This record gives sequence, structure tokens and C-alpha cells, in this order.
Amino acid sequence: MKMIVDGAERKLRAVWFENGKVRMIEQRKLPEKIEIFDAENSDAIAYAIKSMVVRGAPAIGVAAAFGLAMAKIKGENMDDALEKIRKTRPTAFDLFKAIEFMKANDFELNAAERYSLEVSGRCKKIGEFGDALIPDNSKILTHCNAGALAVVDWGTALAPMRMAKENGKKIFVFVDETRPRLQGAKLTAWELGQEGIEHAIIADNAAGYFMKKGEVDLAIVGADRICANGDFANKIGTYEKAVVAKENGIPFYVAAPGTTFDFSIENGDMIPIEERDEEEVLNIGGTRIGPETSRARNPAFDVTPSRYVTAYITEYGIFRPEKLPELKRKMNSDLFMSH
Repeated sequence: MKMIVDGAERKLRAVWFENGKVRMIEQRKLPEKIEIFDAENSDAIAYAIKSMVVRGAPAIGVAAAFGLAMAKIKGENMDDALEKIRKTRPTAFDLFKAIEFMKANDFELNAAERYSLEVSGRCKKIGEFGDALIPDNSKILTHCNAGALAVVDWGTALAPMRMAKENGKKIFVFVDETRPRLQGAKLTAWELGQEGIEHAIIADNAAGYFMKKGEVDLAIVGADRICANGDFANKIGTYEKAVVAKENGIPFYVAAPGTTFDFSIENGDMIPIEERDEEEVLNIGGTRIGPETSRARNPAFDVTPSRYVTAYITEYGIFRPEKLPELKRKMNSDLFMSH
């Protein structure tokens, strides 16, 4: 991804392997500072994934792949390493896809590199297909962060926007703040700013206001797991955006690579939903915002039924919900996806 550091343009991946370490952009520090987090064993990988040093389903998968390769290189007990990493983020299907891929390839470092390059390249294809859905002068709504930080490069939901900008289209992006961790306000807005894409951060509960006013032409979001029937899990708050978009006749697209599709489960009721620490809700920037006596609930994701999805933007093309069996056939014939 492109970023400006001390006035100079640099290109970094969100996750990579270098000198025996898995290196990651420390996403908890953005946008205030760009720091690199180095993981030197599977404990550090598990911590990085669980604590959201690295986040976004595809990037989590890449971090897991490199982490397992590193564990093998360093002679760790692979059963222990697998168990630690597997338990970190239960909703993100890419995590489990990456684990199975690495097991099938004997945890070799070149397999992890291949996995990373495949995910990045596939997300570029998502950008190419998704660009066709974005007319010039479009106003786009997105939720959470589904950019290069969440993938490795390019992004999922942001890939079509990047490609549209690259192809000379004028676009404007409404960026939901994404409480409680503010991934939209902190990460998506930062990525769009680095790319020179015009945008505005809005409160999560303002999206319906702009939709009803006719100021949103389409919505594009990412996903953490997509079921056989098209129901999908994404950052908490996605479901209500999809419902309001349908009410207002606004196309609602889900951008995700094949690694995010879990055809082994029939519908969204079967997706495990991670519930995180209540302190994420009760505090902002270290300052408590609720009464000391109050408790909080903090589901990290919600599930949007497929009836609210206009289409899924994938590296194989664009598929409406009723066409997902065709996508499954394409994935089954893809050697990378079958490992």
C-alpha cells in the first residue's frame, strides 16, 4: 500500500516475513504514528491477532500463515502453535483457510509467501471487477476498514475505489466511524487520505440520514465469513446499514476473496460471533465514557442475511446471491482454493 512517511512516499505490505520475524504494521497506533510490530514466535503471533495489531480477515490469515512457517523454522511444537493461533479470532474464516493451507503444505515458508501473494493478487482482481460497478462522480458508503491494512495490499471494499481513482473517476466516500474501535475513522480514512480519495468520516448512526437524502449511490463493505446461502458476517453495524440501504433502493455490495467464503456452513446462524472485552465500549482513548457502575456488551460482528446483498465482488467476478453455486464451482476448480 502507498503511504506518506516524513514527506516521502513509501510502499509497505500490512504483513510480511523478514529476517526470521513476522513484521506487521501496528494498526492500533494509526493514524497517529506508523510503527512496525515484530513477532518472533507463535505466542507473539497469537497476541498480534487477538489484540488487533493486525486485523481484517485476509490479513489475519496471512499473519497466521507466516506465523506457522516461523514456528516450524524455530522448532516450536506445531500442535501447540496451531492451537494458540486457531483460538484467536473465531469469526474470521480466512484464519482457518490459512491454517488448512499451511497444514497441507507442511508449514513451509514458501507456502506462506505464496498464500500472501495469492491473497493480494486476488484482491487486485476484486478492484478490477468492482470498478465496473462505480460510475463517475459516485458517492460511496463503506463500513469498518476493508482496505490494504485488512488484506496485505489493495484491500477488498477499498480495492474498487482505489481502481476507480486510478482510472480517473471522481468519487467521494462516506466513512462510517465504526464504534467501538473506530476502524473507519482511524484506518479507512487514513488509507483514503494516503490515496488522495475525497472522503468524510460520519458517525455510525448518520448513514441512514445521508441515504434518505439521496447522497449515497452505493455501499461497498468487506466480510469476515460468507456462508453457502450468502449470509455474511462483518463488523458490527453492517446489518443495519444493509437494511437501510435496501429500504432506500441503494445497491449494497460485499467485496471478498474466495478465502472468505465458507461453503461448509449453510447460513449465518451457524457463524460463531466473537464477543470482545466490554472495556472497548466503555472507554475511548483511555477515557471512560460510561458510569463506573455500568456494564457493556461488545459483539465484534453481526450477520447480514443475503436478501440484503445486491452482489458479491470476488476475484472470479461479480455474483448475485442466487449465483453463489456457480462461484462455488469456480472455487472448486481453483488449485489454490482446493489446498
